[in-house]
Amino acid sequence: MQVLRAPAEIHVTVRKAKTVDFEQALGELEAVVERLEHGELPLEDALRQFERGVELARTCQASLQRAEQKVEILLKKTPEAAPEPFDDVE
Repeated sequence: MQVLRAPAEIHVTVRKAKTVDFEQALGELEAVVERLEHGELPLEDALRQFERGVELARTCQASLQRAEQKVEILLKKTPEAAPEPFDDVE
């Protein structure tokens, strides 16, 4: 039996098929922003990074919206639990 291998120059991207959790997306977004802020990328690479950053930002935003909806649903199920303002303690 012969095993066929793909040429080395073929790259498969599975980012869209894989669900990325919020923390992973946020971490990657922070890394993308850092690379872009350094300003050392060639134009094409910078555009690709920017595009990925927009995609990650949208992923994070959607995750936050889903979490907010879940909290609102839980609060409706338990009316005695009211949201309270968050005090940032430093």
